[in-house]
Amino acid sequence: MEQKIQDRELGLITLRWSVKAKYYALKISNGQIIAVLPAGGDEKQMLAFIEEKRPELKKALEKRPPKALLDESTDWLTKTFRLHIFRTDRLNYYMKLETGVLHIACPRETDFTKESVQCVLQDLLGRALLHEANRVLPFRLRELARIYGLTFLSVRISKTKSCWGSCNRRKEIALSRSLMLLPDHLIDYVLLHELCHTIEMSHNERFWRLMDRVTDGKTKVLRVELKKYHTV
Repeated sequence: MEQKIQDRELGLITLRWSVKAKYYALKISNGQIIAVLPAGGDEKQMLAFIEEKRPELKKALEKRPPKALLDESTDWLTKTFRLHIFRTDRLNYYMKLETGVLHIACPRETDFTKESVQCVLQDLLGRALLHEANRVLPFRLRELARIYGLTFLSVRISKTKSCWGSCNRRKEIALSRSLMLLPDHLIDYVLLHELCHTIEMSHNERFWRLMDRVTDGKTKVLRVELKKYHTV
């Protein structure tokens, strides 16, 4: 059973009773709060729980905004291609990347508001981003490493949504395919960030001095700008 309530600050909240639930729980899904109650759970108790957690929920919603709906009006420009979604008389989905455009064809009767449709489109887009990221990001990483005299052991492209990149103590760098959605100067910022971790693992004063050296003193400005973007 479900019930939806509208909150002035938190937006739409879905109360969901579940026979599998043993406790009252809150989660964020696509920019909305899902409140899960046990089968015999009390609505007033859940609302009190939400009120208690209001500050944390507001922060969580700011960090996890709803995903943009992918449809025919979507006009995304990535580092290497523009996204073009359109309808066709074919009965299946297919995509083709040519001359800087990723064409994703959808059946004529496609309902873009359906979650299942969004999952298909996100999967196709994700595969294209992964392909292009593998094609261009390692090359750019090696180029920046050469320019600034830094070294790394290996690089791989991942599907992670939790961060833009990472570097371990063995100097193995992982980069998110979502970097392809950033402007070039922010892609370079992330790559330089991970390269600097090959010298200093911690985000200490030495690390930020090194970052300022490779970004011409623009680290703080670039950090603030990067926070406006989200992985997909």
